[in-house]
Amino acid sequence: MGNRLSKIYTRTGDDGTTDLGNGERIDKTNIRIDVMGDLDELNSLIGVLGSSGVIDNVSSHLLDIQHRLFDIGGELAIPGSAVINSIHVDSLEKIIDTYNEDLPALKEFILPGGSLSASICHLARSVCRRAERNLVAISRNEYINPESLRYINRLSDLLFVLARVLNQEKGGKEIFWNSERLKRSS
Repeated sequence: MGNRLSKIYTRTGDDGTTDLGNGERIDKTNIRIDVMGDLDELNSLIGVLGSSGVIDNVSSHLLDIQHRLFDIGGELAIPGSAVINSIHVDSLEKIIDTYNEDLPALKEFILPGGSLSASICHLARSVCRRAERNLVAISRNEYINPESLRYINRLSDLLFVLARVLNQEKGGKEIFWNSERLKRSS
């Protein structure tokens, strides 16, 4: 493979537009570009999470997820393309089921926090939800691979479960939302 990015700056975006993979130029404020930015932010957070000292099997899942997020970004860069499929979604569901099996049942909502790794995971989950909302917004008017939508939805579920797993592993305490405080303040 030759040098794909031999020149980092092109000056073509100085007018507030950018190229898609199909050669079309669109405004940088287009929601498609917003979602691509959301996915980039999510991918970066997952990279931070993977560097935060998580166990090897979690780290390996995170690396695979980073590749899939890049694939979804590619789908967005080339409108109408599809790379993610049901096998990728099924894989996330299996990982969720495996990790969730050993977690205590939830009786209350969890506040983000606990260990540093779990906190990063919760932040990644919230960015993932934003990406999902923006993907859904685009899908109302143009084709978005439905498997990518499913993948992002499952990914936020996985990040929630992983945050709980990481808290267990790192000795972080889950912080439960205290609904009783509402009754006391009334």
